[in-house]
Amino acid sequence: MLSQRFINLAAAIASIVVFGFALGLMFPLLSLLMERAGVSAEMIGYNTAMAPLGILLAGFIVPRLVRRFGSKLVVITAAWIAAAIVLSYYFTSIPWWFALRVLHGLAVSTLFSISEAWIVKFSAGSYRTRILAIYTSILALSFGGGPALISYVGIDGILPFAIGAGVLIAATVPMYLVREPPSLEDPKAALSALAFAPKAPILLMAVGLFAIIDAANLGFLPVYGVKKGMDRETAALVLTAFIVGNTIFQLPIGWLADHYPKRKVMAGCAIVTALTSALIPLSFGSILLWPVLLVCGAASAGIYTVALSELGERFSGHELVAGTASFATVWGLGAIFGALLGGWAFESFGPDGLPLSIAVVFALFIGAVIWRQRMRRL
Repeated sequence: MLSQRFINLAAAIASIVVFGFALGLMFPLLSLLMERAGVSAEMIGYNTAMAPLGILLAGFIVPRLVRRFGSKLVVITAAWIAAAIVLSYYFTSIPWWFALRVLHGLAVSTLFSISEAWIVKFSAGSYRTRILAIYTSILALSFGGGPALISYVGIDGILPFAIGAGVLIAATVPMYLVREPPSLEDPKAALSALAFAPKAPILLMAVGLFAIIDAANLGFLPVYGVKKGMDRETAALVLTAFIVGNTIFQLPIGWLADHYPKRKVMAGCAIVTALTSALIPLSFGSILLWPVLLVCGAASAGIYTVALSELGERFSGHELVAGTASFATVWGLGAIFGALLGGWAFESFGPDGLPLSIAVVFALFIGAVIWRQRMRRL
């Protein structure tokens, strides 16, 4: 039993990490191609928002698909569909990317919500948050590998698309090792994202906050670097630094969340994210930019790590599947806002509007939490 549990956990992490690499590749690749084609930052934002729209739609579909067909079949099918879509980007023009990114987001959300349900379930125990922190770190590192690959192979030709599709197909290999836990396929009930939302509003709010910075930076940090004077290859590394930051402090954050109230740890991560986002324009052009990006990435990912851990502590079975699907749905909502916010901030305030607008959003969230806590005490 323990051996199969370890195999399930390792296989689920391996598959989602490989998938993370492909997703981390496509966001900056498509943004840089559109920027080179002369597409406005606002329009890049609209295009980037299509993937979160697909993720949003998936939250209403995934629990029912899992109940009807089983999690393994659904997740493997999603990976193959995503691989086909990645290749389709190369053979289609930019207007087609709007529809393709909706479908891509739907496939992405399906794979992530099911794989994360497996990971959360099989990481149960007193070390849950630290195990999830390791998973988040490895996943973030795989995301960072995508932009790093761009700096090596460039954005021309079919090669980056072929690599993205290839690793997606490779992601299906470890999935075959997972034995489907019966509790994830409850034949009597399958909550939708809307039905689950009242059960964990604070967790969903935290995920939405993380999604805002995640989507805005995935879609615009490379463009931000180009607009500030970097070449495209170096600008891709700006995103890599932010994503690699997700890997550095996740284990210490996980340790804190296993020993102290998780809500306080999440609040601390939000404060650090707001401060470091505001420091990005001030540090640009100096060596300080890179540690600022690392810490910003670490703190923002910590919000998601802790929220995912609390989800696993409180829910199981079909509720856990509904919970991870709800996380994906709220991430989709937040990411749509983040993508649109990034494009709007670029057009209205110039490149520095991107990190500064993110800092303002986080500051408003922190202020709202403090105000709510004070109102409860009165």
